[in-house]
Amino acid sequence: MTTNTELQRIADRLRLDVVEAVHKTGDGHPGPCMSIAEIIAILYFEQMSLRPEEPLWPERDRFILSKGHACPILYAALARKGYFSLEELPKLRTLEGMLQGHPDNKTPGIDTVSGSLGNGIAIGLGMALGCRMQGIDNYVYVVVGDGEMQEGVIWEAAMPAAHHKVGNLIVFADCNNNQSGGKVTELSSLYPAEDKWHAFQWHVQSIDGHDIEAVLSAIKAAKAETERPSMIVCKTLKGKNIPYMENNNAWHKRVPTVEEVRLAEEALGGVHSEH
Repeated sequence: MTTNTELQRIADRLRLDVVEAVHKTGDGHPGPCMSIAEIIAILYFEQMSLRPEEPLWPERDRFILSKGHACPILYAALARKGYFSLEELPKLRTLEGMLQGHPDNKTPGIDTVSGSLGNGIAIGLGMALGCRMQGIDNYVYVVVGDGEMQEGVIWEAAMPAAHHKVGNLIVFADCNNNQSGGKVTELSSLYPAEDKWHAFQWHVQSIDGHDIEAVLSAIKAAKAETERPSMIVCKTLKGKNIPYMENNNAWHKRVPTVEEVRLAEEALGGVHSEH
């Protein structure tokens, strides 16, 4: 059992992995990674049933990062979980490495290609139904962005998921109110998001997406709901825990300097000393 303090430490370690990898490779999307750090840490280091030594184990839980541009933090989690070497992280988006700019299922631990926004819930629904038909008792987790929920395919998937009572599908909405072009509320607002998912007959919860205990409790409640898919609306902050990135949409896609890496190390409490 991983303690909440340890999970927070892991989340911040993953944040720094992202800063260092994007700095070294000179490309990537650091800001969108930070708002989902706690969710990723909890899923990979506490909740999900996985076998890193057997990435395609049929009974495993599945994970889909629908907002695929935030893949550096997923890669960091997979590396620290043992799917591949930490030495791959600085090769992000390079010909020398295997880590694409968006998730690719050729990479160990990646369950589906993503990056063309909006498709994750539909793919997750297919996986959840497929596993259920095969008698596999597992969960399929999806992370979507709030700007991403402007895509119509999101709602096309929402309807059959409720109709088929896919209780093993659990979706986290990363609601940081920022997308690449600006504020979600100023461009094409989906808020209040909770009302919309209630209308689609999902089991809906609203939490602080950076509160470890709140995320854990929400997952427990979602698992207890066996007749409906679950939507966990997570109030988050883009760039969380790195002061110069927090709620600064300029960091949607930007490369930290040497000094900014140092500042991130200081802000994250010295997790750089761990290996």
